[in-house]
Amino acid sequence: MPRDTLQGSLDLLVLQTLARGTQHGYGITCHILAASDHQLRVEEGSLYPALRRMESAGLIKAEWKRSENNRRARYYRLTTKGLERLAKEMQSWEQHIAAVAAFLKFA
Repeated sequence: MPRDTLQGSLDLLVLQTLARGTQHGYGITCHILAASDHQLRVEEGSLYPALRRMESAGLIKAEWKRSENNRRARYYRLTTKGLERLAKEMQSWEQHIAAVAAFLKFA
């Protein structure tokens, strides 16, 4: 997928991943990659600034914990505001897909 398309949907991908439960950054990237059948690769240089931005906006909360391999990792979870944003982002994405599909059908 082109980088600009992924960039525009990164918040949606992260919020949807965190709707499944608390996760650290590496786990978020792994989930997105696996769930997209290895079509969507999120780089650290895009993910971590997005996580900081979403945390500042109150969409997610973060706390330090020990990971599965006993390393200190920052774990992220969705807030109520994040769940609300996820619902809006999903609706907006579905409308966008429908509009593009309608255009392609008749163009």
